[in-house]
Amino acid sequence: MQRNVLLVEDDRDISKLVKSYLEQENFTILTAFDGEEALALFKKNEVDLILLDLMLPKLSGMDFLKQIRTKSLVPVLIISAKGSDIDKALGLGFGADDYISKPFSMVELTARVHAAIRRATQYLPSENESTSTILHYNELTLDLKTFLALVKGETVHLTSKEFHILKLFMSNQNRVFTKEQIYHLIWEDDYYGNENVINVHIRRLREKIEVDPSNPQYIRTIWGIGYKLGE
Repeated sequence: MQRNVLLVEDDRDISKLVKSYLEQENFTILTAFDGEEALALFKKNEVDLILLDLMLPKLSGMDFLKQIRTKSLVPVLIISAKGSDIDKALGLGFGADDYISKPFSMVELTARVHAAIRRATQYLPSENESTSTILHYNELTLDLKTFLALVKGETVHLTSKEFHILKLFMSNQNRVFTKEQIYHLIWEDDYYGNENVINVHIRRLREKIEVDPSNPQYIRTIWGIGYKLGE
């Protein structure tokens, strides 16, 4: 099945290179060179993944990301020369799913694209499925078909990564996961001490599901080991 990728990159040489390479991987590539053009394309087309530069004219990558996150869980992979931990945390905090710094290899970028789309579609229902798959834990509810997450019956809006992390915990209640295990299972990639990525997602998830994120009752830190759901 051919997938649609929205490539938002104002450097036309980089855009042309990425577009050409991904088309060889059987992706359909929609290109935008500024944030406003990207937003218009996103509203008019079904998109399976967004490759997003941060430094864009007219509408910044961050502002574009904030706008689409109000209505969509489409995977977003940031591609940017702004590679500091602060910028990574900021981008991921606004709802990006992954981050790759320029310069990057096309092999790595392609692998990240395939992995992100695979993660985003693995929970979609098949045509033969007729009943919902619902996970419960205390006052948390997760619907794996509709991607709905509820706390005390109220809908909370999760990014795709946050949804997958919560699904992992709720499917394995009281099991402790190391950061390496979480990264391997959710990002489907080798772990190279990417603690900042894990920390940002856990913090954002807690802010959405916990009454007091600084004193979490659901996702608990097991010091020196990792995290678990439950007592």
